[in-house]
Amino acid sequence: MNDTFIKAYQDQIEAAKKAFSTHAVPAVEVPPAVREIAEKGLAAYRENYGKLKAAAEQVNSALEESATTASKGVAQYNAKVLEAVQSNVNSAFDYFNSLLTAKTLAEAVELSTGHVRKQFETLTGQAKDLSALAQKVAADSSEPIKSSVEKIRPTA
Repeated sequence: MNDTFIKAYQDQIEAAKKAFSTHAVPAVEVPPAVREIAEKGLAAYRENYGKLKAAAEQVNSALEESATTASKGVAQYNAKVLEAVQSNVNSAFDYFNSLLTAKTLAEAVELSTGHVRKQFETLTGQAKDLSALAQKVAADSSEPIKSSVEKIRPTA
């Protein structure tokens, strides 16, 4: 490139700097009505942001409470299952012990029939208890979220 081109380019840059300098641009006065609309919009934005933030915090808190409740409920359910398993194992050992002491085949059949009937009743009761506990855990776990949503829901 030749020196004249570079000099011309630098002159153009200097002219552009002068044209767009802060001293060359006149101050723009924002009309009061436009300023008022902008301020109202900003205030509404801040208010809505505050509401959204509060709602998000409330939902987060409800989720934490729900998880804690569910965790406690699962622990109760597991304890109930272990209790049922222990009861059933003890019943099986008692049955086999009594079966070993049976003197006749008729006595063994009678013990087996009684044990099966008793175990069926026991298992039916345990299933009902576990089902009821599972429903309670589900209801208790969902309650914080449900009440949180009801508080947040806008009224029509």
